[in-house]
Amino acid sequence: MNFAHTRIHRALRLLTQGRGSRLVSAGLCVAMLSACTLSPDYHRPEISTPPQFKQAEGWTQANPSDAVARGAWWELYGDKQLDALVEELNRSNQTVAQYEAQYRQAQALVRSSRAALFPSLNLTVGKNRSAQGTGSSSSSLSNNSSGIRDTYNAQLGVSWEIDLWGKLREAMNANEASAEASFADMAAIRLSQQSELVQNYLQLRVIDAQKRLLEATVAAYERSLKMNENQYRAGVAGPDAVAQARTQLKSTQADLIDLAWQRAQYENAIAVLMGKAPADFALAASGDIPALPQVPVSLPSQLLERRPDIASAERKVMAANANIGVSRAAYFPDLSLSMNGGYSSSSFNNWIELPNRYWSVGPQLALTLFDAGKRSAEVDRSVAVYDQTVAQYRQAVLDGFKEVENYLVQLKVYGDEAVVRQEALEAARESLRLTENQYKAGLIGYLDVVNVQTTALSSERSVLTLLQGRLVASVQLIAALGGGWDARTQLAEQ
Repeated sequence: MNFAHTRIHRALRLLTQGRGSRLVSAGLCVAMLSACTLSPDYHRPEISTPPQFKQAEGWTQANPSDAVARGAWWELYGDKQLDALVEELNRSNQTVAQYEAQYRQAQALVRSSRAALFPSLNLTVGKNRSAQGTGSSSSSLSNNSSGIRDTYNAQLGVSWEIDLWGKLREAMNANEASAEASFADMAAIRLSQQSELVQNYLQLRVIDAQKRLLEATVAAYERSLKMNENQYRAGVAGPDAVAQARTQLKSTQADLIDLAWQRAQYENAIAVLMGKAPADFALAASGDIPALPQVPVSLPSQLLERRPDIASAERKVMAANANIGVSRAAYFPDLSLSMNGGYSSSSFNNWIELPNRYWSVGPQLALTLFDAGKRSAEVDRSVAVYDQTVAQYRQAVLDGFKEVENYLVQLKVYGDEAVVRQEALEAARESLRLTENQYKAGLIGYLDVVNVQTTALSSERSVLTLLQGRLVASVQLIAALGGGWDARTQLAEQ
């Protein structure tokens, strides 16, 4: 601290003893000497990361050659129409546009704080009219008017605040870190919107498959109803068989109708995510469901770089750390240099002439002597904000670990369940085949057929519903892993 005070004393002595170019040289000297900062040295908050995810056994470890690491993670599903929809989202999503505008605001703050490190140049041109009474209170108006005087001024001024304590630089560093946090926030919301669109698209395609299944089932039940009606008219079957066949048909038709509004909801959601009105968007039915991809899983420590929300939280810690230095700098004096020069005259005709010129130059040192604890309170507030951002960063990391673990175990359980569900479906299909043969041979009644058909249809729909859950969980896992985003490269490019 004594060394810093000595530097100020020497700089002021140079400033007060010299003139002209010596002032500028001394100012530059002070600026170069002002290299101290009052903020703590920044280190990323320590996080205890496990060596691997608890549920990662059997998963492929991520590496730079994986498709996810390239960023276009939705291409893992191998659906060209999905790729086109996501690209449209990247261009037109209005939520992403909001965050992009916020990021540009943050960039503007960085440029503004960087400009504060340099001198400012101002030009002032004006005219003043002033009056001073020359007579007594009872004097005539003409006597008072004789004191009116016009003054024309033209002044060019230079002012420069010397950043002795790093206050301006730390403010700039805080704004830069905040801009990087804003950039990561934009990436996080883009990933979230992409994930939502992909989930909606995959669920819509599963609904298309369910619709095809129910349409085929309705057609089969219509044939069964017609057959039972014919048998009833021939006196072979009773009215109960017709009623059962009609009930089964109408129930399945109702399920088919119910799928229409579910599909419409997903289609409308996709339209809004792409920045379109639902009335202007339609997605034709498809005969294929995108395949479930093999999702590579990175190490827990890599999650800190691959999730934009975690990167944003870490950059906010950096900004809060820099703001501590800004608040501490308020305890020390502000040194500014100013130079002004111009012309002043009472006559417009000979305004800009050599005899009317004037100039002034000099340093100014300002120090707050008493503020009733305001600066101390601001330092305490800055430290508290820093502690808050550290806790938020650590919680973001823990939440990231939890999400990955949840989706890993969900996909693993879904995979095991899919094997059993498929076996149950094959058994239901075989049971239906045998039952229908027995009914045609007249060995059993139609009620037995109805029960087996209901079980088989339920098994078919359960398999599709489970596939839908697996596809959605895979998207959520990819998003939880960061979707291929990398803080080291993305923030460096930013």
